[in-house]
Amino acid sequence: MNRFDLYIRTKDDLIEAVRRLGFVPLFMNSVPGFSVEEHVDPSVWFAGDDGVWEWKGPVIRESGCAYGKFFEKKAVFVSAEWFPDLANYRRDGYDFDARWDDGLASFKDKELFDLLDARAPVISRELKRAGDYGKTGRKGFDTIITRLQTQCYALISDFVYEKDRFGNTYGWGVAEYSTPELFFGPDFRAGVYRRSPEESYARVFDHLRELLPDADEKTIKKILR
Repeated sequence: MNRFDLYIRTKDDLIEAVRRLGFVPLFMNSVPGFSVEEHVDPSVWFAGDDGVWEWKGPVIRESGCAYGKFFEKKAVFVSAEWFPDLANYRRDGYDFDARWDDGLASFKDKELFDLLDARAPVISRELKRAGDYGKTGRKGFDTIITRLQTQCYALISDFVYEKDRFGNTYGWGVAEYSTPELFFGPDFRAGVYRRSPEESYARVFDHLRELLPDADEKTIKKILR
């Protein structure tokens, strides 16, 4: 039986799941049962002011976890304990500048990463404006920012809400982006490359095998690609 055992009814349930399990995907993916979507009380999935969609920012802030499109281009909460190993493996031991210097990053990726690095934390709308991404400017913002998240050079650090003239929030939260180096600070910068990428991959893989003993190795390798 899978050890990914949870049932989400409250924000605190989700925070506890992230801290205890380390990796908590929001949406269904290649591993059956490995998501909040499959373990949530239906009454809080789309629940307006008090549900999973409104908890994402508070969960990030209160747990100190990373959040972003880390598995199969889908959103995942990753605890501060486990994110350095995921980042080390996905980066293959390179910080972004070293990746660029070795010809392993595209110019489009460098353009957006440099904008993010100079402005973080920054909401998506302002990041797009700074880089002139839009109908009449540069193309591919969503594709590039997703790739930077998959490679663990970018993450979503919060969700920001519009306010009316009375100071009341409204609408959907807008993603605020940052770099892991800024979001986690000196401890991340000092520790992210302390192991080899292969060692980090083995640690993450073994942890997921323990959480998901019913999942075959091929499927776990697929979500880690």
